[in-house]
Amino acid sequence: MTINDYLQREESRFLRELFELLSIPSISTDPDYGPDVERCARWLKDHLEQMGFSTAEVCPTEGHPIVYAEWLEAGEEAPTVLLYGHYDVQPPDPLEEWISPPFKPEVREEKIFARGATDDKGQFFAHLKGLEAWLETTGGLPVNVKILIEGEEEVGSPSLAPWILENADRLACDAVIISDSSMFAPGIPAITYGLRGLSYLELTLEGPDHDLHSGLYGGGVPNPVLELSRMLASLHDEAGRIAIPGFYDAVRPMDPEEREAFGALPFEDEAFREEIGAEGLKGEEGYTTLERLWARPTLDINGIWGGFTGKGAKTVLPARVHAKLSCRLVPDQDPEVIAELVKAHLEAIKPSEVRLKVSFHHGGRPVITDRKGPIVQAATRAFDRVWDEETVFIRGGGSIPVVAHFAEILGAPTVLMGFGLENDRLHSPNEKLNLENYYAGIQTSAYLWEECGK
Repeated sequence: MTINDYLQREESRFLRELFELLSIPSISTDPDYGPDVERCARWLKDHLEQMGFSTAEVCPTEGHPIVYAEWLEAGEEAPTVLLYGHYDVQPPDPLEEWISPPFKPEVREEKIFARGATDDKGQFFAHLKGLEAWLETTGGLPVNVKILIEGEEEVGSPSLAPWILENADRLACDAVIISDSSMFAPGIPAITYGLRGLSYLELTLEGPDHDLHSGLYGGGVPNPVLELSRMLASLHDEAGRIAIPGFYDAVRPMDPEEREAFGALPFEDEAFREEIGAEGLKGEEGYTTLERLWARPTLDINGIWGGFTGKGAKTVLPARVHAKLSCRLVPDQDPEVIAELVKAHLEAIKPSEVRLKVSFHHGGRPVITDRKGPIVQAATRAFDRVWDEETVFIRGGGSIPVVAHFAEILGAPTVLMGFGLENDRLHSPNEKLNLENYYAGIQTSAYLWEECGK
């Protein structure tokens, strides 16, 4: 039996098994679901053993467990590929907005609806079925494969980097495959070869030591909300550039070939504007929208609160105000260096009449993989054998810290090949994965291992 014959024959079972996985509410951020997270890890370990992975285990961490498996019988001359995924999911709230229960998967209009359908259970499970097809039809794999599926991605992967560092020798590989991203558009597969990093900060600005009556004190004492508003408004200049000294010093410029490739993609500003429901688009002058989203650094205010925000009126002069800031970073910016630059600038522009506290929450390094490297080319060939449209090369505007961990600790290039779509409602009610994309993802994965072997 050929691999394609096997994939076609087993389609209905592949869907039933994915439904079983999606039915487990492995919500990593809520301690009440800890037993379900453990149950999901054990389910995956048992499933990998049934597939033919003689080494499959649930590895404890300080937080939720990591599932690890390996098949190393292709020989020392064959390449070794590490497959990464995460089995934890976001909370389903608000529940009333789900058309069907989030952990009772169902197919409607040729789409799989469930929490985790595309982020990330459906995507990494497609790879497991691609591997199964090889093991069942040939008794082996064309490459050595190691599998790492974690349970803390949705809470920042606090246990992952220490575990990778501790198991670096065991995880040694030639390349890493991740499917936790999106296609460029329906029917257009994409290789994501770059991700922005992150530097996340929280600010508190204090004036008086308690709230004051604005009629009795207004105009005579500093208002922290007003002062912070002025400070935040000064963080960008009129051209949309970040006005923090040294912020751009380490930025690696885009090469002309890359800018040309971005410009050739089927992307229209007006369609993008309509999709997000905005009155217009805005950003750093001199760059296109895709360049701003993928390859330029940003500084955004994610939230600001202080003073009275309840119903009706309360004439109060607030004692303090808070804000959260995030900076998306590009190669070769360092998240800790950027955090210090932002902090130093805020302290320099702060009025002397108020007190400022800046906390650095977390960060992640930007990464970029050679788009002409062998793992990227292997993934491209696999896509091209399944999809009608030519594979495009993109960067991602978000951050996946594990990619940087693999580069720094294992020295391995990573390729992201998504089977989902941007509108699959990741982290939102009614998360979905197109049924066609799930089955095409399985077939792409089966071809991927053959192409990696080449």
